Amino acid sequence: MCLGIPMKIVELHYPTGVCEVDGVRRKVNFQLLPEDELQPGDHVIVHVGFAIQKISPEEARETVRLLRELLEHA
Repeated sequence: MCLGIPMKIVELHYPTGVCEVDGVRRKVNFQLLPEDELQPGDHVIVHVGFAIQKISPEEARETVRLLRELLEHA
């Protein structure tokens, strides 16, 4: 199973940058997304170090909530 994690862009130096979720920061590659559509504060889905999709802040919050819920019942 593949899993993409919603993360917030905190640093952007296209084609790379840093994203964060729950205080955990990771270096991310943004080459799969258009440079002119990204800025710090945006939320993206990150899979194996690559941002693969831009999402809304609401969608990011809901997805993180669901992932936490799954972990609680695992």
